[in-house]
Amino acid sequence: MRYFLQLSYHGKNYAGWQRQNNAISVQEVIEENLSKIFNEPVEIIGCGRTDTGVHAKQYYAHIDTEKDLPENLLYRINNMLPDDIAIHEIFKVNDTLHARFDAINRTYKYFIHFNKNPFVEEQSFLMHQKPNIDKMNRCIQQLFGEHDFSSFEKKGSDNKTSVCKLENAFWQPTENGLVFTITANRFLRNMVRRITAALLMVGLDKMNEQELINAVLNKEILNVKMAVPAKGLFLWQIEYNFNER
Repeated sequence: MRYFLQLSYHGKNYAGWQRQNNAISVQEVIEENLSKIFNEPVEIIGCGRTDTGVHAKQYYAHIDTEKDLPENLLYRINNMLPDDIAIHEIFKVNDTLHARFDAINRTYKYFIHFNKNPFVEEQSFLMHQKPNIDKMNRCIQQLFGEHDFSSFEKKGSDNKTSVCKLENAFWQPTENGLVFTITANRFLRNMVRRITAALLMVGLDKMNEQELINAVLNKEILNVKMAVPAKGLFLWQIEYNFNER
């Protein structure tokens, strides 16, 4: 039987979702605690990787077991997990529904604040200059659809393809800063943080708008390799067709 887990986590203390040989990950912490409850090794498959320090407001993973779920599992696992990881729901799905491969779209949000604020410091990026939102929105809208985003992929990645379908992306002002929302069927390693950095440079007139567009549409080399800090990035929403399974 297959069960989906809906969870969230604060990424500051973790080397991302996926297990690492020399650093602690969210996957490792959950697996170790589930294994104690089930009294046998439990493997959990996540909907995708997140970079070191990135947060997740909504994340899905699945486990397979032939046993009935232990009584009060949700309460027990949350009691065992550290305060920066929370399981919100555990529910049965069709055995063929895969947390990673059957995700239709993924949405990320990147948060920026302009005034120093100790209460958002771990979840937002402090900027002292205000970029041009209209220019950044106009630029990213040129990249909607299916394109090769390898210009924004971290070197050494092992993806079989660098083609992603960008469904939507936009910048919005907030009370004390900005938030960038981006939705696609899949993302490459470091892709969101690198696109965000490049758009900010466009908005600050430090990069030509067409240079960024050509990096995707014409596969031209983008000179800027920087990425914004991970702490401002949240995996915000994962979409599935639960009713079709």
